[in-house]
Amino acid sequence: MKTKYMNPYLAGFFLGLVLLATIFITGRGLGASGAIKDATISISNAIAPRFTETNPFFGQYVGAGKENPLKSWLVFEIAGVLIGGFISGLVSDRLKLVTEAGPRVKPRARWFFAAIGGALFGIGAQFTRGCTSGAALSGMAVLSTAGFIAMLSIFGTGYLVAYLGRKLWI
Repeated sequence: MKTKYMNPYLAGFFLGLVLLATIFITGRGLGASGAIKDATISISNAIAPRFTETNPFFGQYVGAGKENPLKSWLVFEIAGVLIGGFISGLVSDRLKLVTEAGPRVKPRARWFFAAIGGALFGIGAQFTRGCTSGAALSGMAVLSTAGFIAMLSIFGTGYLVAYLGRKLWI
């Protein structure tokens, strides 16, 4: 059975419309790392409220008169992405756990490298004050120099790592 995918050009066009609508409605672009920050602050506040309130970074988001960080529109955005991805996988019959591996990479190593890459990506999102959707996509949409530099860095690093690790997959 052939797997069904959306035309990538059409998907890119729709992503552009979503980005345009987000900028128009909220006054800012898309971003996912902000939702992770909000969830982290909420978990920290549930476990150690005194620490969270006195922390120079976390404290500005919690306390008397402040709204729960989980009420941020970014949290709802990510919930929508997860639900939409689930529905997309269900509709196109791609809802199964598959670990892709190359001839020289075992599935366990693939999971390890994915975790390391995700952690590095999260650290990089903090350095650039946003993830790829926030720093690169939204930054480029408003013609920000930093957005273009972020996108070039993301793709440049991706191509470099793919080139260096290509023998694991070919």
